Amino acid sequence: MVSKIWIPERRDIIWIDFNPQVGQETKDMHPLLVLSPKEFNDRTRIVIGLPMTTAKSNETNPFAVKFVGEKGKVSYVLAHQPKSFDWRLKGGKPHPWKQASEEVLIQAGEMLNQIIAICE
Repeated sequence: MVSKIWIPERRDIIWIDFNPQVGQETKDMHPLLVLSPKEFNDRTRIVIGLPMTTAKSNETNPFAVKFVGEKGKVSYVLAHQPKSFDWRLKGGKPHPWKQASEEVLIQAGEMLNQIIAICE
């Protein structure tokens, strides 16, 4: 029997270890909204994404996209803090919320584009 190896896909929400951290950066295990496609994540072992937090202070953060998970749990996708990690070495694994909606991904992507505006 062949076992299927899990590889994160765009829109997946995964657990990942943000340590080591400095200053005000996110630390410890947190959810990450994956922006990079599965093929990239597999080939490079790197995942690019946006951290998620349940900190209520983000309710008024203009760069946070509200996400409502299972049982109405509110979290925020922090579009102003893109991260890249070696998802295998950083302990990446599926989060119970599985995936963000296409709408949340688009909102977060549009906010990130407003900040970095690489292409117009």
